[in-house]
Amino acid sequence: MAEETRIAETGSWWSSSWLPSWCLTSQTRLREAEERMLECITSSFCKNYVHISDKNSLWTLAFKESMEKKTPLVLLHGFGAGVGLWALNLDSLSQQRPVYAFDLLGFGQSSRPHFNTDAQEAELQFVESIEQWREKLGLDGMILLGHNLGGYLAASYAISYPDRVKHLILVEPWGFPERPDPGDQERPIPVWIKALGAMLTPFNPLVGLRLAGPLGLTLLQTLRSDFKKKYATVFNDNRVTEYIYHLNVQSPSGESAFKNMTIPYGWAKRPMLQRIGLIHSDIPITVIYGTRSSIDGHSANSIKEMRPNSQVEIIAIRGGGHYVFADQPDDFNQKILHVCERIS
Repeated sequence: MAEETRIAETGSWWSSSWLPSWCLTSQTRLREAEERMLECITSSFCKNYVHISDKNSLWTLAFKESMEKKTPLVLLHGFGAGVGLWALNLDSLSQQRPVYAFDLLGFGQSSRPHFNTDAQEAELQFVESIEQWREKLGLDGMILLGHNLGGYLAASYAISYPDRVKHLILVEPWGFPERPDPGDQERPIPVWIKALGAMLTPFNPLVGLRLAGPLGLTLLQTLRSDFKKKYATVFNDNRVTEYIYHLNVQSPSGESAFKNMTIPYGWAKRPMLQRIGLIHSDIPITVIYGTRSSIDGHSANSIKEMRPNSQVEIIAIRGGGHYVFADQPDDFNQKILHVCERIS
């Protein structure tokens, strides 16, 4: 049996030595959970650690057999996720060009270092890790696709390294709009939610999952039973929630960085819409939303309005929620393939 991992909170002002060490997880269990997620993939691929600076590594899946000379598609997952959640997409997307997916620094099987507590510096650490990963693989240019936090980081990367981004695809991106003034909101935030938000502000977002100890997996399976339904076409068990559990009860490195990049209620400290004009006008942008998503889709229209001399396409996928790539995988895959057809 694998040795159990003691969970320790990092990147926050408060000590967490009091946290129970009863989260039944380990790096081995995380690896096994990911392998079960990838069992449905029929295409040939390789997986390995790509070593970057400061002794850090990014866990990477590479689909390179088809049309290797074409611009590769690189997938950046969202908060609390990992490469395994692309299980319904990798086969289809890799039929026409190379595809890479890697666990962001601080997440999944990638290294989990200490991040700077400053929001701008933490963002820079993420971006520089992506660039170092690209350099190590020798990729001249990329079609960069990011979901949720991955969309935010993809946009930030495009600002810093415009020559490396051939097309930017933002899927349900987090962190673009500014937090609205309380008086501008259609529905005022209830006092009890404000109080709860203030109380939880010092803590990492998923600390409750770790505090639940051995009950955490059962709790996750109950509260997020929708994940089992999303992947029901290929899995008939609880492997998706098991994977998500083992992803998020490890050391919360990237989670702590994300927390330091937010203000209460999950808004970005440095909203990307304030900087969207810094992305070179010759980089096409595609924004994808699910019609059933709770994410504010107005950001896509704002991007289009703020970039009148650039190519900006907005795609709404019918019946898709925030995890649109899993809610409607066939439609999502076809839309992405169509977007990529324009890039050699």
